[in-house]
Amino acid sequence: MDFDAVADELYALRPEDFTAARASAVAAARTAGDRELAGRIGALRKPSLAAWAANLLVRGRPGEVEPLLRLGEGLRRAHQDLDGTQLRELSRRQHALIRALSAQTRQLAKEAGHPIGESVQREVENTLHAVLADPGAAEAWASGRLTKPLSATVGFPAAAEGARPQRPTPPEVPVRPDEKPDERQRQRLAEARRAAEEAERELRTRQDEAAAAGQVAEEAKQQVERLQQRVDELTGELERARGEHQQARFAERSARERAREADRRLREADRRAATAAARLARLTSS
Repeated sequence: MDFDAVADELYALRPEDFTAARASAVAAARTAGDRELAGRIGALRKPSLAAWAANLLVRGRPGEVEPLLRLGEGLRRAHQDLDGTQLRELSRRQHALIRALSAQTRQLAKEAGHPIGESVQREVENTLHAVLADPGAAEAWASGRLTKPLSATVGFPAAAEGARPQRPTPPEVPVRPDEKPDERQRQRLAEARRAAEEAERELRTRQDEAAAAGQVAEEAKQQVERLQQRVDELTGELERARGEHQQARFAERSARERAREADRRLREADRRAATAAARLARLTSS
């Protein structure tokens, strides 16, 4: 019995099913004699509805996880150096992405039989904002085991007109003695832009793939529903056939009983006739 496998299974369940399943897993660990594992499983906390929905996005759209994390890295790097105009453009892209993923989450929750309302959806969006802004939040979300929604404790700097972004020297950019500060700044800026654009392109590709996969899944779901309806119809026909079969078997048994009874009476009548004939023969001879 593996802790990670149990945890992944539990956090894939709907919140209302979590507690009973956790208790069952704890009991199974104790039965197996692993009290430490039972304690670790028992310490797992039931997720809120918003946390469950955010976890559902990780599990239901795994292709979105890595591109979103990479976009967050690119955005965090870009926000260190970009001017107000670029900050506003990245902010626009960021919010468009959050809305798209939020809509996907809402659809996944509906398909899972647990629709979410506007307040829960806002909590999911706050979680996704935190994922883009905070590496720790990104790691927690990617695990698929959130117990409560996240909030961005580390935010992006404001994109207001005239805002002065911080200008740390990125460690990955070597500094030449003859290189001017403006050249280093342009290099860092170009690198940050390329990283953000690459991550966004990959994310759009993954979104297209996810949309296509979602369409295939929807068609498959409709086919399943049609087949389930046919199964229900055939099940009804089978039940009726079974009932008719039982009635036919009962009728057969009754007919056999009547045939045996008629045969018995025939044999008795034959014996009586033979006895009467013998008696008549004796009387006639005397």
